[in-house]
Amino acid sequence: MKEQLTTRVIVSGKGETKQQAFAAALSQVQPTLLKNNTKVFLRIEPLDVSVLQAEEKVKREKFLFLFLPRVRRQYSVKLEVTVSLTLIDAEQADFIH
Repeated sequence: MKEQLTTRVIVSGKGETKQQAFAAALSQVQPTLLKNNTKVFLRIEPLDVSVLQAEEKVKREKFLFLFLPRVRRQYSVKLEVTVSLTLIDAEQADFIH
């Protein structure tokens, strides 16, 4: 009934800092796994993380095209996360009427 499984998931995230971009990407691991699976997860443990793509966009802004210049940065990452899953197959449980 309890199973061990290792799989890879590709997730992406964006943020104003590098930490926010990584946190946004890693927070997408569980929803991505739930979308593709009908089993009940007991544990999702990341084993390895590799960066597939990391990008920084720099945008220069000025108030009224002339005053108060500032630089805004937007970071985006695409990660491949290898996870170890412990799950229960609910289909194998015997339900009584």
